Amino acid sequence: MERQVIQSVGFRNIKEDGAVTGFQFKVRLPYYRGIFLSQLRPGTLFVDGERFEREDIVWNIGGEDYTCEEMQTDRNTHWSVTAPAVLKVKKEGGLSQGWHSLKYGFCFTSSYMPPVVQENLNPDEENFVFMPEFGHHVNERRLLIV
Repeated sequence: MERQVIQSVGFRNIKEDGAVTGFQFKVRLPYYRGIFLSQLRPGTLFVDGERFEREDIVWNIGGEDYTCEEMQTDRNTHWSVTAPAVLKVKKEGGLSQGWHSLKYGFCFTSSYMPPVVQENLNPDEENFVFMPEFGHHVNERRLLIV
């Protein structure tokens, strides 16, 4: 995996039944341990300034698809630090060939972090305590679809 949270490998359009229905990209967990899906707080995605809501994104972890709503209550599925998640984004026609600017943040709760640090977690904004190793960081990357 690459050092950046948003990975360059796997950035492509998604085809279903011959039609392009969206695009996907991969993110790695910037944490030394894995987390359970119920700990994850997905953010809002921006691609070239276009906003994609949480409801437009499906997370694929370990080969299984999860909506943000499903992840909120999933206390059994574990996201390993050694395997990137594939984020599948709904967008009819997908993205055009060429360079695209992605901006995406996510964060997660941790049992040993003080509540004051976690009570105002917002995956779309930098936390008041900068802790990228806990996912509290908005990630940006420019990627190419060919």
